[in-house]
Amino acid sequence: MNTPFNPHALLSRRFAPIEHIYTLRDSQLYALGIGLGAEPLDEKQLSYLYEGVEGQSLRAVPTMANVLAYPGFWAREPDTGIDWRKLVHAEQEIVLHKPLPASGCVVGHNRITALWDKGPGKGALMQQQREVRGGTSGALLATVTQLTLLRGNGGFGAGGSEGAPPAPHALPDRAPDRVHDARSLPQAALIYRLSGDLNPLHADPTVARAAGFERPILHGMATMGFAAHAVLAAVLDYDAARFAGMRVRFTAPALPGDTLRTEMWLDGNVVSLRTTALERGAVVLNNSRVDLR
Repeated sequence: MNTPFNPHALLSRRFAPIEHIYTLRDSQLYALGIGLGAEPLDEKQLSYLYEGVEGQSLRAVPTMANVLAYPGFWAREPDTGIDWRKLVHAEQEIVLHKPLPASGCVVGHNRITALWDKGPGKGALMQQQREVRGGTSGALLATVTQLTLLRGNGGFGAGGSEGAPPAPHALPDRAPDRVHDARSLPQAALIYRLSGDLNPLHADPTVARAAGFERPILHGMATMGFAAHAVLAAVLDYDAARFAGMRVRFTAPALPGDTLRTEMWLDGNVVSLRTTALERGAVVLNNSRVDLR
């Protein structure tokens, strides 16, 4: 039996630290899950996929921070009171304090930082934050912030957070400076979930239909990874060292098999971006940005 939704209990929920030991193989699998490797003769892509590139060590894609020491699909646990079948990922942000190693041990510390009631029938917004630290050194590697729309838990009234969620990033009012297209594989969600996000919405047609989708959808964080790949390819010449952070707003689900077009605007160390599923004309990421060093 599920526990009734209690905002006070959710905001004070405790999470045990999560130790995550990962290998070069995990970094390679993550890179495959966000579309790298489509050009097998491109050695700059291979530097994230193949450990044998002469003179180079294997690199980790910066957005791999999203899956390191990930607490899992904890919202499905009955004591949360969350209607997990109606949960939708709204925004995701990463800040990289140090370059991510391609293998090693990290520890994640997760907490719920805010809960905003949108009103009866409108859902609620839950913000959680995770610090990813080196398992031996304790050095802060990345801060990961996730904003989730709880479509089935609005109207609780008292007990939420003050203030308002962060305002969306404004896109420039001009033609984009760069455009990058990437075709996602029909099995993209099944590959990406092997990096640790096991929400059945992305694999089980029955669960997807119960949530109002006609088929399993691509993970929001996989869509974010495709957009990060676009910036690496079109702006950074695959130099991950310049990638300092990223914030995206999910505006529609991407489907495995979609061609994802990412439009980019370059203004100093800020790359504004928008990603569209071309075949359906659906904007899947909007008001998004990458911060450069």
